[in-house]
Order: sequence, then structure tokens, then C-alpha cells
Amino acid sequence: MKKLTHVDKKGKTVMVDVGDKENQQRIAKASGHISLLPATIRLIKENLLKKGDVLMVSQLAGISAAKETSALVPLCHNIVLDSIKVDAGIDKTGVKVVSEVRCFGKTGVEMEALTAVSVALLTVYDMCKAVDKNMIIDNISLTEKTKK
Repeated sequence: MKKLTHVDKKGKTVMVDVGDKENQQRIAKASGHISLLPATIRLIKENLLKKGDVLMVSQLAGISAAKETSALVPLCHNIVLDSIKVDAGIDKTGVKVVSEVRCFGKTGVEMEALTAVSVALLTVYDMCKAVDKNMIIDNISLTEKTKK
């Protein structure tokens, strides 16, 4: 098992020191899904939900969430993000959300990409909860991580 990076020699939780690391372009992609009833999918397609345009609002929520990741996840570094893309689209069983986050820095952007997807899906849930009591958020995962 690899050494845990967020624990010091005494077992105390610490934030990783990235001060000596080299700046690199870092990219992370994530995705997730929310299962919806066919009637809910139709309401989203036809933009008939009382709370508004579900796909647009969820995309904006995902972008905002990525920017706030270090405030939400205690040991994440506050990093400057160069690009955040969030796409929410309807499929046969619900809504799929994908994100891509980029930065030029000393630490990766995996948590930002995952946070973007998670909050975008939670936003879909919030906007549809009045009409669909059977929603399931699933398959949130990191799909790609690169550094150059």
C-alpha cells in the first residue's frame, strides 16, 4: 500500500505541501448520471419545469461548484482554474453530465471535475424533485487525468 499523502508521521491529518512541485498543465474529466422517469425527461426536453431550464442551470451550478471545491473539500488546495466545461445532456434514461477542468499548476484538478459533476447532478435532482420521487444519481467517476 502506498504511503498516505494527507497524514503526517504521527498520523495527524495534514494538507499536502505542493510548494516544491513544478507547475504543469493539468486536466481532469469526470462524468455522472441521474436516472429519471420518462415523464420527467419529457418535461426537461420541453422546458416545462417550474424551476426553469434544468440543463442550463445544472451546467452553471457545476461550473460554480468547481470554483468552490477548496471551500467544500477540506484538504483541497485553492488553485487557479484556467477552464471549466460542464455539459448536461438528456439520454434514454435521464441526464448525463460530463466535466473537464484545466489549470496550469502544482496539483491536479480531479476534485474540481468531480465536484462539478456532483453538484450539476444535485441541481437536476433539486429542480425535478417535485415531479419525480424515483431519481437515482449514479456512476460519478473520474474518467481522465493528465499532466503535461
